[in-house]
Amino acid sequence: MNRMFGRKFHGSALVYGLIIMTAVAIVLTSILVFITSQTKYALQIHSREQAFQIAESGIDFYRWYLAHQVEGRTAQQVATFWTSGSPYGVGIPYEMEYTDGGVGIGKYKLTVTPPEDGSTSITVKSEGWTYRHSTDIRTLTVRLRRPSWSENAVLANDNMRFGAGTEVFGKIISNKGIRFDGLAHNVVSSAVATYDDPDHGGGNEFGVHTHVAPVDPLPPATVPARTDVFEAGRSFPVASIDFNGVLGDLSFMKSEAQAGRGTYFDNSGVGRQITLLTDGTFDVCTANTYSAYTGYYDGMHTNAILNYQGIVSGGSAPYNGAACVTIACCTSATCAWVQSNNHNKGKCVSKSNYPIVNNGVIFVEDNVWLSGQINTKRISVVAADLANGPAPSVYIPNSVTYTNYNGDDIIGIIGQKNIEIPRNSSNILRIDGALLAQQGRIGREYYNGIVKSTITIYGAMATNLRYGFAYTNGTGYTTRNLYYDNNLLYHPPPYFPTGTQYQMDLWEEK
Repeated sequence: MNRMFGRKFHGSALVYGLIIMTAVAIVLTSILVFITSQTKYALQIHSREQAFQIAESGIDFYRWYLAHQVEGRTAQQVATFWTSGSPYGVGIPYEMEYTDGGVGIGKYKLTVTPPEDGSTSITVKSEGWTYRHSTDIRTLTVRLRRPSWSENAVLANDNMRFGAGTEVFGKIISNKGIRFDGLAHNVVSSAVATYDDPDHGGGNEFGVHTHVAPVDPLPPATVPARTDVFEAGRSFPVASIDFNGVLGDLSFMKSEAQAGRGTYFDNSGVGRQITLLTDGTFDVCTANTYSAYTGYYDGMHTNAILNYQGIVSGGSAPYNGAACVTIACCTSATCAWVQSNNHNKGKCVSKSNYPIVNNGVIFVEDNVWLSGQINTKRISVVAADLANGPAPSVYIPNSVTYTNYNGDDIIGIIGQKNIEIPRNSSNILRIDGALLAQQGRIGREYYNGIVKSTITIYGAMATNLRYGFAYTNGTGYTTRNLYYDNNLLYHPPPYFPTGTQYQMDLWEEK
């Protein structure tokens, strides 16, 4: 009986042993499966991370490539590079092997969208993968651009002062010092560390400083934050901006206009009167003489056109066939008759009409009197004489405006000398666009006793000399509104001057 029980006991132990071994085997198998799956997952994660880093290295390579190919080049040279320089990734994707310790572990492929006419922005798509997991591709897309001068609410080559009550939303930068006593919502920068402010006595002050109480201490004291004035901070010294370098951009704009990517006008007469129209065209008359302002105490000359070329003849008896005294640029090919000194004399000259070349440039090798409105157009208007003649200016007697304020309408206005508001300008004047005075300043001359109501600049200003539309005795515009157009950050005017380096302004993974 005991022997039977003994056999039964030993049989039970075997069964228990088998059960335990089976359970252990199941657990071990599960553990091995788990470890294997986790290892495989970890390798996939590692491979995906490697693919991401390979794609990023493709972006870094292209930035390096651009720095060696186009950095510091003129606008003409950069345009030539994109159109005929066989840049990597344009038209045909560019592939390169990625190595680790000399061993290839994967590849990246670059597909590049070159800039549109008049733009500086390019798009680079980089696809990265490893040889181990070649179907697991990571894709990065970045946008690179050469920052335009239109990205600043105010860019200057002179000492600047912004008085109390001034509120600016865009960036401000000057090659010289800045006194700012208003409210800046963006960064205010200067290329100098300290300077002697010409608006008051005392020692040198910070390159960007304020006299809003409590007044900034003098260098070498620590620069206070003053977020009540500089909400986004202030920066100085920073790299200076080369206004002389704009001549290269002007030369390029001229060649583009002559090549059909705009409209070119020579230096006939003393310049052109240009009126922009919402039907996608612009009217032009050639000015024959104008009342040129000669200096600060000149109270007579107005900077207005006196008469035009292309005078239309005609008249009523007995003055039939007499030349018109032209004082307006009109639509009719015949004179509109007025009584002048007891003689019937005409006051109109026939004007020409041209289409606005979108993303193009209207280049005049002389002065420009500009007004009008655009609708769904992007255009730059330039007054420049590159043949060593007197530097011309752009005069704006009446408003220059957009129809759309979503980036569809963009205007660049460039005067080789000044952008000038004439004596008889509109009482309420609005200018939409990015303004650039390459050698002179944006402003209004001193017409003693002539007081206007309101001027509004909606866009950006770049001025070599200190700008201004009013004087301390009340002459000029009483109300001055300066608003930065955020659309100019990503939609600069065609062929507008830019920086020399490509910067990244968009990064995303798809």
